[in-house]
Amino acid sequence: MTSTVITGIGELTTQDEELGKLSDAALVLDDDRVAWAGPAGQAPEADNRIDVEGRAVLPGWVDSHTHLLFAGDRTAEFASRMAGEPYGAGGIAVTVGATRAATDEELAANLRRHVNEARAQGTTCLETKTGYGLTVADELRAAEIAAAEVDEVTFLGAHVVPGDTDAGSYVDLVRGRMLEELAPHVSWCDVFCEQGAFDAEQSERVLRTALRHGLGLRVHGNQLAPGPGVRLATKLGAASVDHCTHLEEPDVAALAESDTVATLLPACDLSTRQPLPEARALLDAGATVALASNCNPGSSYTSSMAFCVTTAVLQMRMSVDEAVRAATWGGARALRREQGDGAVGVLRAGARADVHVLDAPSTTWLAYRPGVPLTHSVWSRGVRVR
Repeated sequence: MTSTVITGIGELTTQDEELGKLSDAALVLDDDRVAWAGPAGQAPEADNRIDVEGRAVLPGWVDSHTHLLFAGDRTAEFASRMAGEPYGAGGIAVTVGATRAATDEELAANLRRHVNEARAQGTTCLETKTGYGLTVADELRAAEIAAAEVDEVTFLGAHVVPGDTDAGSYVDLVRGRMLEELAPHVSWCDVFCEQGAFDAEQSERVLRTALRHGLGLRVHGNQLAPGPGVRLATKLGAASVDHCTHLEEPDVAALAESDTVATLLPACDLSTRQPLPEARALLDAGATVALASNCNPGSSYTSSMAFCVTTAVLQMRMSVDEAVRAATWGGARALRREQGDGAVGVLRAGARADVHVLDAPSTTWLAYRPGVPLTHSVWSRGVRVR
């Protein structure tokens, strides 16, 4: 094993309650774990020494909501939307067709391209979903391909109802053979509980079956209009409810009183010309908030977590510290990976050595210089990847 001390850190954002944010700091990596974090003058010796010359250091981004396993693109749909057409869930069928037609090798290569793109921008922990296959065989191969490239795989068989079947029969398939085949290959089950997708009763049936298979729960909810997604997620103890674009007061209260994370996807709301989520109301009520990219070919084709952080600060009334925490520790909490040995989204002894160095003296520059690439270097599991 080889140890490395990163010194000359102008601002170290640890996301650890005891350590907090440090100036003139150092960080020691030992193999794939953080061995020590603290004042530079107290740093222990290590095999290698890297001086980042006053730059800011933070945990790698934790992107807890993506759809990276797909083929094709939906530029025509995007152009129509920018010309005034409303967004709806039906465009997913275009991606389903392209994904089904692609080979395993094509899907894997496209996934790796997106993973590498995200990693180069400081994202070191990624979740991604199935959901563009919608047959047992296509969902299974998506899960197997994704598991080789990302940290967490979510089963999203209940994405939309395929055009060649009815909703009742499809829900029975998802709850039956599809979940039986997919459960050993994934950690989570998600449902698109939304207009044009699955209603509350259908969503609950799928999620309760997933619980019996030992899977954690996630919910796409309240994206296109007020609806039952948040209520369902908090009722069933889901780890996260994602989008939360249209919330009413009882939804905010339910999230504040629960362990369910409100994962906000601002790049998606901008791309679909929806209102941005009420992040300030959620935070002020005491809810846990995460930020994620929702990288997908239809409604949010970006892997830039920095863009999401910048948007949250400039347009959603989040402070820089709140937005950075939501994109690191918050994402880890949404994946239930923020605690214990190998935790992500945090820099403390025992955490996974996922490190993001900015070419800037503080995280404030993420919003101060919007749109400017600020990633200087990245370590993933203790290995420098940029």
